[in-house]
Amino acid sequence: MSKPSSASRPEATVAPVTPLGYAPAVMATYARQDVVFERGEGSWLIATDGQRYLDFASGVAVNALGHAHPLLVKALTDQAAKLWHTSNLYRVAGQERLAERLVAATFADRVFFCNSGAEACEGAFKAARRYHYVAGHPERWRIVTFKGAFHGRTLATLAAGGNEKYLEGFGPASDGFDQVAFGDHRALEAAVGPETAAIMIEPVQGEGGVRTVPGPCLRGLRDLCDRHGLLLIFDEVQCGMGRTGKLFAHEWAGITPDLMAVAKGIGGGFPLGAVLATERAAIGMTAGTHGSTFGGNPLAMAVGNAVLDVMLEDGFLEAVQLKALRLKQGLEGLKDQFPSVVEAIRGHGLLMGIKLKPNAAEVVRAAASTEHLLLVGAGDNVARVLPPLIVEDHEIGDALSRLARVFARFDATLLKS
Repeated sequence: MSKPSSASRPEATVAPVTPLGYAPAVMATYARQDVVFERGEGSWLIATDGQRYLDFASGVAVNALGHAHPLLVKALTDQAAKLWHTSNLYRVAGQERLAERLVAATFADRVFFCNSGAEACEGAFKAARRYHYVAGHPERWRIVTFKGAFHGRTLATLAAGGNEKYLEGFGPASDGFDQVAFGDHRALEAAVGPETAAIMIEPVQGEGGVRTVPGPCLRGLRDLCDRHGLLLIFDEVQCGMGRTGKLFAHEWAGITPDLMAVAKGIGGGFPLGAVLATERAAIGMTAGTHGSTFGGNPLAMAVGNAVLDVMLEDGFLEAVQLKALRLKQGLEGLKDQFPSVVEAIRGHGLLMGIKLKPNAAEVVRAAASTEHLLLVGAGDNVARVLPPLIVEDHEIGDALSRLARVFARFDATLLKS
């Protein structure tokens, strides 16, 4: 039987869902919570039934400036009335402005714009390999990465992360990546060989369990790369754009990479990614070597520039640091109050992780949702706490109170068992 034409179909509404929380027409690649949000205000999301949720997930660190930030809304709507897309066959004024501002604020000399973190990581892989090719060493194409990392869902970024769960069923993993254990310095030294082109790391692992790389280790990576003629790549897709209280997390260590993948917070909710590179690292990326149809389009550039307007304001990042201190102190207090539930508090800035006792992470995250508090799961029994950078102190206190109620219920259940 043929389907009715779109013109004869009724107006779309919120469809019934399967037990896994997705409408039948949507490909079942996520186990979704059965809630639909229709609007947001700052740190809050409002569902179709009018219920308000305190959003400490921030779209997995994307909504850095919260929901419906007036400057971002104005930038997007103003640009939408002028021009949406021309392609990269022509100059894009907003692209040039954002690139110049990122260069002025970071280590970088060159910027390539794309649409997502996975694309940014792929661009960094290509730039590193191309650098050695142009330098006369095409044999140097392998990249050392770290177990527990997450760099995206493309075939190459999955191989870089090395997570067997995500690789299963997609054929042989893309070659060119050598994983070493997180924090194993001897294994890292041994992994560097004549085919190594670069080392890639997240200064703070997000998906892998919110594990922070200590400053001395990042400085050691910089020294190791310099000794062996390698490029150092940072993936700051999640930990960058103010989330740790500096514009980028590596700034705390006092060193710089050669290449960096950026996304998520840079667009404040609009799809935007970027590869930042030194002049040296970008030398091989000439006309025709890489591209993106939508990357750096006028809409994304308008929003990206508005995000920077806010984040580069005097005092903004310092305020993030103070909020982060309040959040961390509160989480440490909950750890002391509920030792049977909370094992450790991890993270940096407003990228925090609650390391829970075995098998508690998903239960706690689901229970938090019943308290109308949104968190994000992570590896190693960790619940991520990712409030927007504009979160208010009283909202942090509110979230801590809701978490305390969740832990108290879980604690009571353990005592009964």
